Amino acid sequence: MKAKFRPLYDRVLVKRIEQDEKTPTGIIIPDTAKEKPIQGEVLAVGNGAVLENGTVRPMGLKVGERVLFAKYSGTEVKIDGEEYVIMRETDIMGVLE
Repeated sequence: MKAKFRPLYDRVLVKRIEQDEKTPTGIIIPDTAKEKPIQGEVLAVGNGAVLENGTVRPMGLKVGERVLFAKYSGTEVKIDGEEYVIMRETDIMGVLE
């Protein structure tokens, strides 16, 4: 990533991971029929959520982890011509291991 971007609080910067263009049976999926990927790689994380008592709850995610998230979650942004998604940590359903 060329530009430096640091999410605030409990937000995460994710780059979508494109899915295969073929189905397991060998059918090629055209671009117009593709759905948005729901997998991504965490590129940056904030410091954590600020709780009511003023303490900061650390993030449970790390840079480089592959995650699953809802299809329409987060906000899509372009940074230096690349498309990313910024979302809250709670929008992420899980980490792929």
